[in-house]
Amino acid sequence: MRLQSGNNAQKSQECVRKPDQISNSTGTSMSGISRLQNSDSGRLQVVATPIGNLHDLSERARAALAEADLIAAEDTRHTLGMLQAIGISKPMVSLHAYNEGQRVPDLLERLRAGQIIALVSDAGTPLLSDPGFELVSGAAAAGIEVRVIPGPSAITAALAVAGLPTSRFCFEGFLPSRSRERRAELARLALETRTLVFFEAPHRITETLADLVTEFGGERRAVVARELTKAHETLYRGSLSDLAQQAASDSNFQRGEITLVVCGAPRVEHAVDLHLLKRAVELLAKELPPGKAASIAAQLTGASRSEAYELLKKGSP
Repeated sequence: MRLQSGNNAQKSQECVRKPDQISNSTGTSMSGISRLQNSDSGRLQVVATPIGNLHDLSERARAALAEADLIAAEDTRHTLGMLQAIGISKPMVSLHAYNEGQRVPDLLERLRAGQIIALVSDAGTPLLSDPGFELVSGAAAAGIEVRVIPGPSAITAALAVAGLPTSRFCFEGFLPSRSRERRAELARLALETRTLVFFEAPHRITETLADLVTEFGGERRAVVARELTKAHETLYRGSLSDLAQQAASDSNFQRGEITLVVCGAPRVEHAVDLHLLKRAVELLAKELPPGKAASIAAQLTGASRSEAYELLKKGSP
């Protein structure tokens, strides 16, 4: 934070409220949370839209789109089709990866002027491998209210039906398109124990599965979810090796929107060399207090401190 002097400092101090004076949009106290919003500004609505089935559009999403003064859409032509299908007509502006930086200042000005803007992507929840980060972060930094209208997401939909562990997972988006960079990224992820979720283009899925076999091994379980929620929804289950072979021989495998879910690497418990641990404890105990000796012996051998200390106690007279 930059320090201010004179009148500016006084104005800055007047804007800061104590935690117990800060309320959320329902008036509830938010003690301990520093959140300032400009009550005169508009609102940014982050709206999730269907990933393939129009019936998945929630009533809240419909209402948010109908209420908006402007819709910021990844592809206005795509969103126009959805709006026409639900009987809504609204002004739109494109907001995609190639123009977001240029669009954000104008959109923030509109929000400051009191407008309500709905942010949508072509499918699913904005910002998740889709545009919107610069707008949301800019609005939040400016003290403009940002609300989410949750709904469809290919990430959670694929996880829900994959039958792979879901207690911990990580989303990696799209892998690099070039094989060399893709394999380097997969090598970095090879020991990741959480379930992995990727998006992949249909024309690259065969090459990606082949690279996964090389870097992860062919036995790792995985699921390729194709065209989720659409008429031709298909789930391919099996080992990475089986899926790679099927992708190479089945032309339907390489069609439509694809979400790839891969089981994480097994946890590896490193075996402790008990002879080395015992020798380390014996030598260190001659020169150091028991606790210190156990701690250093554990660091040297990969054992736990408690293991080293128990061994040390057993060797004590």
